Amino acid sequence: MSGFRMERINKELAREIAYLLEFSIKEDAVKNVVITSVDCSKDLKHAKVWFTTLTEEGRESAFEALKSVAGQLRKLMGERMYLRTTPQLEFCLDRSQDYGRRIDSLLDSLAEKT
Repeated sequence: MSGFRMERINKELAREIAYLLEFSIKEDAVKNVVITSVDCSKDLKHAKVWFTTLTEEGRESAFEALKSVAGQLRKLMGERMYLRTTPQLEFCLDRSQDYGRRIDSLLDSLAEKT
């Protein structure tokens, strides 16, 4: 499969998952989840879904809630998307924003010392 097609599929999966989490899933813990990216395998059987939350407090409960609704999300995606197979979803916490904030604070502390 070409890289361009996989990129389009990944973006469409991310868009659909975000939509379904907001409008179709009734679990309150997933309402503040932000899908940052999706990395789907070439055979479309597995997809890693990277997410973060608006606040740091609810990350663990959101992660557990996402794992519990993964099957329901897969079923709803299968009904809405035109793919031969609907991938199994594996949720992973995206810590890049935390890392970026830490680097910014270190740079700010260095700027204050000079």
